[in-house]
Amino acid sequence: MKTSYWLAAACLAASASGYANAGFKPIEIKDQELSELRGRYVMPGRIISFGIVMSSTWRNASGDLIGASASMQLQAATIKPEFYVSTIKETGNGSTPDTGTGSVVGGAGLNTSQGVTQSVRAAGDGNSAYNNVAINVKEANQAPALAPVQGQALMAGQTITGSNAAGNVAVSATGGGVQMAIQASGNQGTALQQVAQSGLLQNTRLLGNANVVNNLTQLNVVLNNNGMSAGALDCNLTQLRALRNIGY
Repeated sequence: MKTSYWLAAACLAASASGYANAGFKPIEIKDQELSELRGRYVMPGRIISFGIVMSSTWRNASGDLIGASASMQLQAATIKPEFYVSTIKETGNGSTPDTGTGSVVGGAGLNTSQGVTQSVRAAGDGNSAYNNVAINVKEANQAPALAPVQGQALMAGQTITGSNAAGNVAVSATGGGVQMAIQASGNQGTALQQVAQSGLLQNTRLLGNANVVNNLTQLNVVLNNNGMSAGALDCNLTQLRALRNIGY
């Protein structure tokens, strides 16, 4: 009797194991299917704080610097998502850099690409250019304190500008996103950074010498490590919908 009992148990175990293996057998995903996948989301209630910081700066051979920074922080207490912009200016040694004589050809398709696009094209000597994207995710039991507002609120269709010996910078809210554009003086080159329609573009053209260019976009996400009430869930969903409506 015991022999038949254990034999039956062994058969059941073997069949269950075989069924499990068949059910979870790895399969190949075709390239076409992979190309249509997008990032998966955490539960909306877990996001208690979301922030984005953008900055672009250009320093020429004389030490003059022009640039701008823009930031937005979104929490349950946020009434309306807004970017706040500050221009950045520094004075160098007072000399005038040699006029840029380089030439960069092509690249028109960079401005129409989707997803994340980073490009540095140089036609000069001694230049440095950095395109950086940082994503910081951490957990906490409550949202961090809102940082004091700095700069000028960027309204839809508005452009905030600044200029000095290094060049001109323009920050605009167009095309459902935010764009930073730098035109360096003396034909030194251009820098462009744009966040819009779920895409990111960082593009630098260097035509002169000894320039230093930095483009940075940083995403800061805080996830709740505790449960949330239904009211908090609705509040976060409402704020996220507001972001989608303005193109982010």
